[in-house]
Amino acid sequence: MTDGAVTEAARVLIAADKFKGSLTAVQVAERVTAGLRKAVPDVEIETLPVADGGDGTVAAAVAAGFERREVRVTGPLGDQVTAAFALREGTAVVEMAEASGLQLLPAGTFAALTATTYGSGELLKAALDAGARSIVFGVGGSATTDGGAGMLAALGAVFLDANGEPVGPGGGALARLASADLSGIDPRFAEVDFVLASDVDNPLTGPKGCAAVYGPQKGASPEDVATLDAALAHFAVVLEKSIGAKAAECAVLPGAGGAGGIGYGALLLGATFRPGIELMLEVLGFAPALERATLVITGEGSLDEQTLHGKAPAGVAAAARAAGKPVVAVCGRLLLTQEALEGAGIRKAYPLTDLEPDPAKSIPNAGPLLEQVAANIAADVL
Repeated sequence: MTDGAVTEAARVLIAADKFKGSLTAVQVAERVTAGLRKAVPDVEIETLPVADGGDGTVAAAVAAGFERREVRVTGPLGDQVTAAFALREGTAVVEMAEASGLQLLPAGTFAALTATTYGSGELLKAALDAGARSIVFGVGGSATTDGGAGMLAALGAVFLDANGEPVGPGGGALARLASADLSGIDPRFAEVDFVLASDVDNPLTGPKGCAAVYGPQKGASPEDVATLDAALAHFAVVLEKSIGAKAAECAVLPGAGGAGGIGYGALLLGATFRPGIELMLEVLGFAPALERATLVITGEGSLDEQTLHGKAPAGVAAAARAAGKPVVAVCGRLLLTQEALEGAGIRKAYPLTDLEPDPAKSIPNAGPLLEQVAANIAADVL
């Protein structure tokens, strides 16, 4: 890549997402830094771990200087878990996966019909209690498909069955919903700037809805998917009787299907939907860091078709290209053509599989391999 070599006074910005299952975004930045320094000891490096709103978003905010706050909330299976949000100068970054994420389930356990977002509502309330005037709500990596009903209940909504009893947790129970009352929702939501950050633009229901597209990843059988989709459609109908046309309008908005439909609940609370990576780059202070850089290194575990649809490396590369800064990427595996990479603004990608083709070996050794890859980047580009 000599034609794209960065000349004197190189300043590298490392803005990569996590390698899911092996390295956090912070660890990726540390390993790339170590590899570059082995090859070019005096190279100037700035790190800005990034996330697109899914799991890892709070960690990225903390790495960018936000304060980490921990609270005990209700996990997806109803037990108590410790969840964190990030706070700086009245802005809170809240990640639903911290309270309601797949990573909180025991290995091999799924609860497609019963997992609840109640803890995500408790986490939002904790952010309000901490003085947040602006909330970035990152959604993704959820264990849940309850349309945000649990979250709304934690914030003061009441959902009753035909016997006047509260419906149970999870999306499956919404089939029994007879009445909904949102009048008790925490009034502070009317006063905060609430933004839904998601990398998916699915509606709530239907063939592109959250149950059909993402339910199987959460252990939902085809029968479960049909049950959940019908229950969520019923949820929207009951809400429409309670709050009017807004309930139906929000159900078809982009982002309503985010994280098992918690996007729908957030939109009902008045959230504005924005692509997760675009919003997170703003919150993390990417623009000034980009201005200082002469080379940007981005990446994630798998560079594939999904990357091109709103994932962190695509967002970083688009912003860097607009600023005229060269971008290379690191990844565990590469499933994109060179043409697709260049179309996204990435000059070259360096997959770990070039060094170790066997995933059973490359995943547990991702750290040392990434250092070696970074040394190769330094040889090529610096």
